[in-house]
Amino acid sequence: MEKNTTLNIRKPFGGINANTLRFIACVLMLLDHMWATVVPGNNWMTYLGRLAFPIFAFQIVEGFFHTSDVRRYAKRLLIFGLISEIPFNLMFSISPIYPFHQNVMFTLLIGLLCINELEKLRTFPKAGEVPKSAIIKALIFGILKLLGLLLLSIVGFTDYGGYGVLTIILFYLCQHIKFGWIFQLAGMIYINIFAMKGLSIPIIIGGTEFMFPTQGFAVFSLLLIWLYNGKKGRSSKALQYGFYAFYPAHMLVLAAIALLV
Repeated sequence: MEKNTTLNIRKPFGGINANTLRFIACVLMLLDHMWATVVPGNNWMTYLGRLAFPIFAFQIVEGFFHTSDVRRYAKRLLIFGLISEIPFNLMFSISPIYPFHQNVMFTLLIGLLCINELEKLRTFPKAGEVPKSAIIKALIFGILKLLGLLLLSIVGFTDYGGYGVLTIILFYLCQHIKFGWIFQLAGMIYINIFAMKGLSIPIIIGGTEFMFPTQGFAVFSLLLIWLYNGKKGRSSKALQYGFYAFYPAHMLVLAAIALLV
């Protein structure tokens, strides 16, 4: 068993536990996927849906800090990623095989592997405890692994791509710094408003029209994340795997409805 003993220094100040936060994210994701398949034109659904991924990204980091076995955690994400791929393809392309866009489970998996590498680097023995050459070697190999994983998310066309993985890394890094929420806000603004490309909507401020990217609504997910109280809530295998199973199940249902109508 690989035990993660890192201290989570974030001080929760809200009243939403992990299960509630995960449930909210699932509902938001469902709205977004419904907009993309069976009820197009209701743009408010995708605006709300933008909040889902950052919540899942945040929970990957929380799961990393609380898991007793990172490998088993990664294996679970991989299994559900494989299970979800055909439902994902059917929902977005009406074909069971679509190599140009992979489901979000793979993004979450790559993000988990990245923060695991960062944690190894952060906890690596300091100078004086091991030879300097060992530190340099660990640093070089660690950076190469991180770059390789980021590249994999891009060339593998995972959902949200490299920016999705960077979102997970952002939440991880902000766990170790004071006033991390400020850096969360700054990072989320950069990633979702300035870096990611996509649809935009016109917003008029003081008589001047600005184009606001719809992905920018993802920044508002922080309001929910900051209400997280650091508690898991009710614990059961059925509930845990139910959340995982919801992902492929709801996509399969939406794909079937879209095909029928």
